[in-house]
Amino acid sequence: MADKEEKDSMVQASTNPLSRKLNKILETRLDNDKEMLEALKALSTFFTENNLRSRRNLRSDIEKRSLAINEEFLGAFQAVKEQLDSVYSDVQAMNECCLDMTDRLKAAKAKTHHLISQTTSLHNESQKLQVKEQVANAFLEKFQLKSDEIKILRGTRDGALHSEFFKALSRVKQIHSDCKFLLRTNHQTAGLEIMESMALHQESAYERLYRWTQNQCRQVTQDTPDVSLLLCQAMEALQDRPVLLKYSLDEFGKARRSAVVRGFIDALTRGGPGGTPRPIELHSHDPLRYVGDMLAWLHQASASEKEYLQSLLKNCTASNVQMDEVLGNITEGVCTPFKVRVEQVLVSEQDPVTLYKLDNLLKFYHHTIGQIISSEAALLTVVSEIQDLSHRMFFNSLTSHANKLLDKVELPPPDLGPTSSLTQTLQLLRDVLACHDASVVPIDDKKQDYKQILACVIDPLLQMCSMSASRLTTVDMAAYMVNCIHLMNTTLSLYEFTDTRLEMLYAQTDAHLDTLVSEQASYVLNRVGLAQMYGFIQQHRPDQGPLSSLSGLDELAIRAAMNKFDSFLAQPDSLLLPQCSLILSSSVRESAKKRSVELVCQAYKQIYASILDPVNGYKDGINIVPRTPEQVVHLLM
Repeated sequence: MADKEEKDSMVQASTNPLSRKLNKILETRLDNDKEMLEALKALSTFFTENNLRSRRNLRSDIEKRSLAINEEFLGAFQAVKEQLDSVYSDVQAMNECCLDMTDRLKAAKAKTHHLISQTTSLHNESQKLQVKEQVANAFLEKFQLKSDEIKILRGTRDGALHSEFFKALSRVKQIHSDCKFLLRTNHQTAGLEIMESMALHQESAYERLYRWTQNQCRQVTQDTPDVSLLLCQAMEALQDRPVLLKYSLDEFGKARRSAVVRGFIDALTRGGPGGTPRPIELHSHDPLRYVGDMLAWLHQASASEKEYLQSLLKNCTASNVQMDEVLGNITEGVCTPFKVRVEQVLVSEQDPVTLYKLDNLLKFYHHTIGQIISSEAALLTVVSEIQDLSHRMFFNSLTSHANKLLDKVELPPPDLGPTSSLTQTLQLLRDVLACHDASVVPIDDKKQDYKQILACVIDPLLQMCSMSASRLTTVDMAAYMVNCIHLMNTTLSLYEFTDTRLEMLYAQTDAHLDTLVSEQASYVLNRVGLAQMYGFIQQHRPDQGPLSSLSGLDELAIRAAMNKFDSFLAQPDSLLLPQCSLILSSSVRESAKKRSVELVCQAYKQIYASILDPVNGYKDGINIVPRTPEQVVHLLM
């Protein structure tokens, strides 16, 4: 029942208009209604007291406030209207003035029409004249020299030259070249006249430039000349006149040639500034240093002169042939003093090693200087001639040394070792070949030099050894020659390009070793009594009957020989030839011993086979020769 009453009261409330308005007001959210907020904010400016009277007069206050605002707007617009009316009056007056001016301009234009057309015609003619003036100025600018440029080309009385001269000369060349285009047009006469005028200026300028360049080239005589930039530009400009350039380079070459000769003489006699380095001729007692210092100075001077010449022609396209010719002329002056001094050294020197060192030194500098100057230069030719002379003097010295060896042959020493002459000569050969290994020469030249050197030394040494051993016995000669050749082999084996000569020496060693081995084997067989038996056995023929029937081959003789042979087998070194022990080379000595033992074993083997052969009539052959050849080989080897 209570629930029902509550529902009825809620329905009545919802249908009541006042209730609905209240609910609507309560549900309204003022913070989202901007217009309401603005209205309330405006209301707050004059609605200050919330009382009954104020609420009753609110509508009247709002209307009064609205009326006041409208009156203010009306007053403001009244002032604007008055200003617009004033502007309108001014504009209307200006319009009337403009119309009056237009009428007056039309009247003036009608009166000055002829004057305007005449002015326009004169203006057009003036523009044409300006264009012609510009063309004429451009033509003069392109095909005529300025007064300043003409003055620069003519020069001053002192003959001085400045960088502006080359600009003016380049300008003349350019105008002369541009005139060729005029000749292709309708202005041939003007082109020819301008070309003739520029040609005169050119010839005058080149003559002046040539005289100045010659004068400058004559002055580059210092030890270290300063090649100016103007001189380089002058050389570049003279390229258009090859003859003048050649004459100028000749003057430069003459000046530098005298400077190089003076510098060389000073280096020989006075030394460097302040005496450092010392004069080269102070070392004239030392041929290698003396010649080496001169060559080093010439090499440095050649390189320096090439740098000076390259600096002079750095802006030019001069050919290498022309540069080589000038450089050869510069270095030619020192040829005579250099050649005379080196020839004196070579003629007075007798030592082959020193001569060969000088030969290699000259070869090295010939190659080194040849990388700087042309092969046709006089200096390089002189170095080549002196090198050939030193080469000949060296081989003449070797030949003379060999002739002295053959003129006075030294006898072999008691120990059959090399003589002092052989040892000294081989030491000389080692010194020479050591110099050759240290030299910087092509391989083909090294091979050829080795071949000539060995032919000059080894062949006379072999001949000297043969002559020295001519009075010796066969065994002594073989041992002596083996020792001498072994020393030669030991020397040559240390160097390259000696294979052919070593093979020849090895062949000769084998030949003498064969003799020594044969003598050693014969000596052993003779001492043990087998030599005669071995000879009989080799010469025996079947028709002579059995070996046992021959004298000296009976059992007793063979047994006696075998007893001696057994003693030899017990002490093989007891029957060694003294000459074999004197062989210097241990390998050759062992080879001789081994080969002689092989011959002895071979002879014993043949004797052993013959005795055991029933045909030869030895009844108790196994007891006569109790040792087999294999046992003998085992004991001796």
